Amino acid sequence: MDRAAVDAIIRTLIEPFNKKGVDIAEGTTFAGDLEFDSLTVMDFVAAIEDEFDIIISMNQQAEIENFGQLVDAVSKLQGE
Repeated sequence: MDRAAVDAIIRTLIEPFNKKGVDIAEGTTFAGDLEFDSLTVMDFVAAIEDEFDIIISMNQQAEIENFGQLVDAVSKLQGE
C-alpha cells in the first residue's frame, strides 16, 4: 500500500477523534493541535493497528508527534 493510501485511511480513522474539527496536515500534532489525551491516543492507535493489522510499539508511539510521522511509521510497518 502506498503512502497516499495509508494517509487517506488514517484521515478517515482520525475523524471520530478530531473533536475540534482541526484541519489535518502533515505537521498536525496529536498533543498540541488535536489535544489528544493518553486515553484518546490509546484508542486511536488501537484503531490504526486493527485497520492495518500492525503493532505500533510504545517506543514508536513515543517518537510519533505529528500526522506525517504517523503516516510514515504505518507505511514502514506495512512493508515489514
